[in-house]
Amino acid sequence: MSLTELSGTPTPEPSPAAGPPAQPTRRASPLGALLLRLHFYAGILVAPFLVVAALTGLAYTVAPQLDGALYGDQLTVGAHGDRPLPLADQIVAARAAHPAGSIATVVPGDDDRTTRVAFSLPELGEKVHTVYVDPYTGEVRGQLTTWFGSTPATTWLDDLHRNLHLGVVGRHYSELAASWLWVLALGGLVLWWRRRSASRSTARHLFVPNLSTARGVRRTRGWHATTGVWLVVGLLFLSVTGLTWSRYAGANFGAGLDALDARSPEISTSLTAGPTENGGGHQHGDAPADGVVDPAAFDRVLTAARTADLSGPVEMTPPQEPGAAWIVTQIDNTWPVAKDRVAVDPAGATITARSDFADWPLLAKLSGLGTQAHMGVLFGPVNQILLAALALGLLCVVVWGYRMWWQRRPTRADRRALAGTAPARGGVRGLPLWTALIGVPVAVAVGWAIPLLGLSLLAFLIVDVLVGAASRRRRPAATPVSPAPAGR
Repeated sequence: MSLTELSGTPTPEPSPAAGPPAQPTRRASPLGALLLRLHFYAGILVAPFLVVAALTGLAYTVAPQLDGALYGDQLTVGAHGDRPLPLADQIVAARAAHPAGSIATVVPGDDDRTTRVAFSLPELGEKVHTVYVDPYTGEVRGQLTTWFGSTPATTWLDDLHRNLHLGVVGRHYSELAASWLWVLALGGLVLWWRRRSASRSTARHLFVPNLSTARGVRRTRGWHATTGVWLVVGLLFLSVTGLTWSRYAGANFGAGLDALDARSPEISTSLTAGPTENGGGHQHGDAPADGVVDPAAFDRVLTAARTADLSGPVEMTPPQEPGAAWIVTQIDNTWPVAKDRVAVDPAGATITARSDFADWPLLAKLSGLGTQAHMGVLFGPVNQILLAALALGLLCVVVWGYRMWWQRRPTRADRRALAGTAPARGGVRGLPLWTALIGVPVAVAVGWAIPLLGLSLLAFLIVDVLVGAASRRRRPAATPVSPAPAGR
């Protein structure tokens, strides 16, 4: 929301006693004027969504510590010198505490972590009922309704950040914020560079605002611009990774991955000789029609997975129908991540299929790593601190942008206003033809890939044209002014 002056009115000649002549005001180029006007309007109108996203994202960065404070008894156990109990005994204890539902997943506990036994119930939808068991004593430490491994508190914060607890309708706010964030960041970077180049700033003031001479709106603009420059890489990262799982742009991103065959590879669970993934028929498997799984099968499957070098925390998923293999997946999302998967036939404890993270397509790797970094788990506490700093920095940039708008308001008695006026129009008319030939197709393509950006940009343009037409109709015709009498 940099409010660079566009006025090209020449300054009056200074008197001899007034010191060295002032530098003439530099008239903005048509492209710079257009970019400034776009940056201004987008900042004013989209900034509220960015504020909400930054505040809710800031809250989400403390989710791991909040989980520890609220659910420490369920998630962790004290140090033990004993070996963990067989998984079968832990699952029997979990089933005794919660007889309803079928086992969806099991995450074996080790060291100071409890074993998580998740039961699926039709009324819970995507959520599951998780029973936490002490792996050394078999004691049930608690039960929670979880969502993809997230506790109720983390799930609540995630929904707040993602959709403000408004469901599908609420997802539009976060997608709109992510859609414009990269535009504002890159546009602000270009405006900052043009202004710095024009003013021939020293190397030191390229990244630090010049507070020695700047006052008022210039000082605010200095803080706004330089802080934005420091944050630009992080803001671009948040925008891109946020869009990958948004509703509309995320769907287009997924379609692109499919077209490039760049998704994480599926792993076959078939125990038959045929190519079908889910298998069926007369083969082994431990998923009878009633959905009850033999608890002893978990120990056999875990032993097979450990023998196949799946170390660290893993998630075990029993088949939901007979004749299918079990899936064991590494779930260590901290760097270096471990996401290898194997399919296991529990009858013979043999590996029937394998998918290693090292073999994933590059885009699938980047997408997965970006998601974990966006959620603040890839680099642990350092990741959380960086995300919190980005959120606080973005809030400051927005506040300084609005402050500039207020500082540029007319203050004369006959022209008082609550805020400053928008940068002048006319940038589009002055653009060379080649910029339109390139810019329009690019804008259309980006608008198609990021629909909320395209629709909101079109709305901005329509409103701007209508406001401009209305202001021209209200403008009184110019009255000729007689020249001043000679000698005066």
